[in-house]
Amino acid sequence: MALTAMNATISSGSAGPRIKVLAIDDDPQSLELVADALAGDGLDILTADDPERGLELVRRERPAIVLSDLVMPKMNGMQLLSRILEVDPAIDVVLMTAHYSTDAAVEAIKKGACDYLTKPISIPVLRERIEKLADHALRRQRASESDVDLMDTCQFEGMVGRSPLMWEMFARIRRVAPHYRACAVTGPTGTGKELVAHALHKLSQAPGPMVVCNCSAVVETLFESELFGHVKGAFTGADSNKMGLFEYAHGGTLFLDEIGDMPLSTQAKLLRVLQNREVQRVGSLTARQVDVRVVAATNHDLRAQIAEKRFREDLYYRLSMVEIKTPALADRKEDLPLLERFFIQKFAAQYQKPVTCMTACAQILLARHPWPGNVRELENVIGHACMLTAGDAIDVADLPEYMRQGASPAPAAQPTGSGADLSFDGQERRVIEQALDRTGGNQVHAARMLGITRDKLRSKIKKHNLR
Repeated sequence: MALTAMNATISSGSAGPRIKVLAIDDDPQSLELVADALAGDGLDILTADDPERGLELVRRERPAIVLSDLVMPKMNGMQLLSRILEVDPAIDVVLMTAHYSTDAAVEAIKKGACDYLTKPISIPVLRERIEKLADHALRRQRASESDVDLMDTCQFEGMVGRSPLMWEMFARIRRVAPHYRACAVTGPTGTGKELVAHALHKLSQAPGPMVVCNCSAVVETLFESELFGHVKGAFTGADSNKMGLFEYAHGGTLFLDEIGDMPLSTQAKLLRVLQNREVQRVGSLTARQVDVRVVAATNHDLRAQIAEKRFREDLYYRLSMVEIKTPALADRKEDLPLLERFFIQKFAAQYQKPVTCMTACAQILLARHPWPGNVRELENVIGHACMLTAGDAIDVADLPEYMRQGASPAPAAQPTGSGADLSFDGQERRVIEQALDRTGGNQVHAARMLGITRDKLRSKIKKHNLR
């Protein structure tokens, strides 16, 4: 029997989602028996009398269920099982054999088969097993479609979540945005505080720009000049007048990230600006009026810093008149599947790869992880996996090494490029190292595995100084 795709069960007037079942056997009579036995609403039966042709159908049609004979020429059922799961780990594979043994059945299950049937197959047993698998596949399909709908309804200004904590935060942002003059955004690192600031700015409908200042990256002696500006000759090196960030953000929003790292002397002047709505450039005697909304973010405990005399109490109360807290990912793990889907879509488009989902084993591993780096860590993990995977489903082997070992990323003592480096460049370096290691240094094969050109791979090898 040649390679066929028999719609053996399409009934007139039948509507709704259908489940594809592929039978692979070198015996045409067995194929005919399976096709007749499984005839019924909701199933499309595909058949192939050769394992290579069957594998071609798997790649093209992506059936939910595959029934395969164990003993076939060219490729046996165990080998075919491994090849099928490489294409799509979510496919349910049922092996059939005339020579049953407990050891062989256990080995098949360990390698990923979902069932092991003995020939001659009992028609009622076959129907019962396939019916259960088809029902499971249909539920999975509907859940996937539901997740797509949820993705649309659970996004808010670039943030994704359906947990009570996130809905509460979204509602607070909506209420606060039209009215605030100063707002504090607090929460652990990697929870999306800058996204909250962007949402506040956008929903405030302020006509001016949003300006970002990373307080931890500004040299202490230049803080005042950076925020308030300076006049020519105010200090050595001041060769011309300079507008500060407050003036630049006039009519808009100034986002002060990591405000807990701002020097005390600058905090005092910031408080004065918030109270009087005017700035005075360094070296100038004239004050300038500014209309600026200020969003200050920090992952520090500002009350503890106040007790240690490292943060001004009056500034804290001025900023925390309105406070929005971003929850840790560990406190809203019900959002994990949505976030996984969101980042898979993002990186699949960015890398131009056909990644659409994640295997159940990989999802379980991610669900058990404590996520000390929060959403930023999850984003880097998914980006790493999307870059590394050779198929359309992320599996455990595609995740960073520290995830596979069930550990948390170590702090900054780890060298750059290790699995614990949460920066994007660090993850990219690690992915390229793993691809080169897997292919024995073969750049052509490594580039194919990563889904990029060889020239692009060479560019990245040079960028990360790899050999």
